[in-house]
Amino acid sequence: MHYYRYSNPEISCWYKYLLFSYNIIFWLAGVAFLAAGLWAWSEKGVLSDLTKVTRLHGFDPVVLVLVVGGVMFVLGFAGCVGALRENICLLKFFCGAIVLIFTLELAGAVLAFLFQDWVRDRFKEFFENNIKSYRDDIDLQNLIDSLQKINHCCGAQGPDDWDLNIYFNCSTESKSREKCGVPFSCCVPDPAQKVVNTQCGYDIRAQKKSQWDNLIFTKGCIPALEAWLPRNIYIVAGAFIAISLLQIFGIFLARSLISDIEVVKAGHLF
Repeated sequence: MHYYRYSNPEISCWYKYLLFSYNIIFWLAGVAFLAAGLWAWSEKGVLSDLTKVTRLHGFDPVVLVLVVGGVMFVLGFAGCVGALRENICLLKFFCGAIVLIFTLELAGAVLAFLFQDWVRDRFKEFFENNIKSYRDDIDLQNLIDSLQKINHCCGAQGPDDWDLNIYFNCSTESKSREKCGVPFSCCVPDPAQKVVNTQCGYDIRAQKKSQWDNLIFTKGCIPALEAWLPRNIYIVAGAFIAISLLQIFGIFLARSLISDIEVVKAGHLF
């Protein structure tokens, strides 16, 4: 229920400009994401040949950047214009979209907790498919390398998963110089080396497994991530709560502004 200072109801400037400020940040972030994604695609020549997107069998991180940027751009634009123009349709669209995203996030978190084995299997499948496409896309390659270096892991379940990639495969038919090796991101870093040795993984898996421990990470990335999550559960929970509170705050501002506009419009009918 709203109480107004004057006899005639007015639209709260606080709600209006808080919602505008809230959305302008997301709109600018969306522009930045879209610009970064389009720049990455132009560097890879995708913009001049869009069929390259369909030819990539693995995951292109740029697609995720563009999707997130597009959603942020559209919602930020709707929220900004809806607040400034006091447009109920745009405000309801913004509010409904945020509620939908919040619901999907919550449902996803609950389902991931309840069906952990299914999520693990799907992630293993996803990781293995991207191992196959490791050399097909530079952004995917950098993503896998970063994941392996940060988590001190190699492959989905272990280094032998790199047999799935035609360049690292140990088969006799392979003519690749990287045959029976692993990417450099699997190598145990040498503190004495100031320059990254990108050939450190060559022929590693042709050696005895007892020698691997001193040369490469032998833990798979899925077990490494499973071990990381319990150690950082408070950080993950804190990030989820912070994002949820931001979304709830946006919903509250939009609903409050919609209510004010509806009350003012109803007052003009009498």
